Amino acid sequence: MKKLLSIVIALLFTASLNAVFSQSKPDKDVAAIKAELNLTADGWNAGDLKKYLAVYVPGAKEMTANGPMGGVEHIEQTMKNGFWKTGRPLQVLRYESVTVTMLGKKNALVTGQYVLTGGGHPDRTGWFTTVWVKTNDGWRMMHDHS
Repeated sequence: MKKLLSIVIALLFTASLNAVFSQSKPDKDVAAIKAELNLTADGWNAGDLKKYLAVYVPGAKEMTANGPMGGVEHIEQTMKNGFWKTGRPLQVLRYESVTVTMLGKKNALVTGQYVLTGGGHPDRTGWFTTVWVKTNDGWRMMHDHS
């Protein structure tokens, strides 16, 4: 009886540890994705377009009025033709209401709101959805619908 009780306790302990460790990995990934997303705002606010774009995979797609368009080069051109017309953004960027939904071990869906303020312009806000993939370089954005 003591041996059976010891086995049951050991199994319960092992199951508890597995639950803790399996939960901490997604939490670590969520934190890493949020940190990468915040780096885009850091790059934006520093006027560093390369830092803003560094989070994208080379073949990333963005949703446009004409449907999805691809490549970081296209996204860079979109920024230069829009928010970065003067060579740097006119307003400060921050993100709010960010939610990361893990879609397995190597993919995630991120939703939230971008907020642009300052620069003598009215505040602008909008909702975004992005798709992320885990690469050898860490978490990177593969699709942006802003």
